[in-house]
Amino acid sequence: MSLRIAVIGLGAWGSTLAGLFEEQGHQVQGWSRRQGGDPIPLLADAELVVMATALQGVRELAQQLAPHWPSGLPLLSCSKGIDLDQQCTPSQLWQQQLSAIPLVVLSGPNLATELAAGLPAASVLASHDQALATRLQQALSSERLRLYTNNDPVGTEVAGALKNVMAIAAGVCDGLNLGANAKASLLCRGLVEMGLVIQGLGGEAPSLYGLAGLGDLLATANSTLSRNYRFGLALAEGLDRDAALTRVGATVEGAQTALAVLALAERHNWRLPICEQVGALMAGTIQPEAAVRQLMGRGLRPEELAFA
Repeated sequence: MSLRIAVIGLGAWGSTLAGLFEEQGHQVQGWSRRQGGDPIPLLADAELVVMATALQGVRELAQQLAPHWPSGLPLLSCSKGIDLDQQCTPSQLWQQQLSAIPLVVLSGPNLATELAAGLPAASVLASHDQALATRLQQALSSERLRLYTNNDPVGTEVAGALKNVMAIAAGVCDGLNLGANAKASLLCRGLVEMGLVIQGLGGEAPSLYGLAGLGDLLATANSTLSRNYRFGLALAEGLDRDAALTRVGATVEGAQTALAVLALAERHNWRLPICEQVGALMAGTIQPEAAVRQLMGRGLRPEELAFA
């Protein structure tokens, strides 16, 4: 089944998806802010819009495209993060402008460089519209990208956002040479924080252990292809936030996500010690070694695995 697909955002991830879809025989048109031009004409002939921009650009594009959005045109949201001002996910930003839009979320362990190099990966399509998710699963799966479905877009998006924060922490851990025990402990407790936020925002706890949660965390917190992980490594060297971002040379979604999650935690009185320390690193109020001491010096307590 060939689709006419408009890919909005042609960074590393958007370009990789566009290439995969073209290889499958789909008709792909793309737009990026760097290239200029008007994305609105792409909507008229599209059967699917793939939104692959960084989170920072989602709200503006949603406002720009919403008045011109054809009725019934589905959106595949591939952006990751939590908006700092609205404290909501990318798909929720779209729904603020287009409440009835047919919407599917794509997330998972999908490092763009590996996919572009021909290596295999799996991801999940999350939607309340199971028929639409299944239709896209059949149309977009390939020998290189195996797609699953679930009915928890909120949990899927929150997991994909929070794993970037944990990947920054993992990069700091490795950059300080704290060892395998420390990193395993960090990621295990990071999963608990991710689960608390998923459930607190209305997602389903099992999504934590799926491709968008544990799967994406394992890839992002262990690979130098991960921008968030490399950012954490740079922080461990003593670089401040701006210098570390300059070294990475690309969007690091976890930096803003950490601040957004801290705002949510304050509102809901959530206890998120790892996110708190990453947020303090973003604010420049603590150094990496001191952040580790803060985590290790917390009061002793039972290993609570429940999220609420």
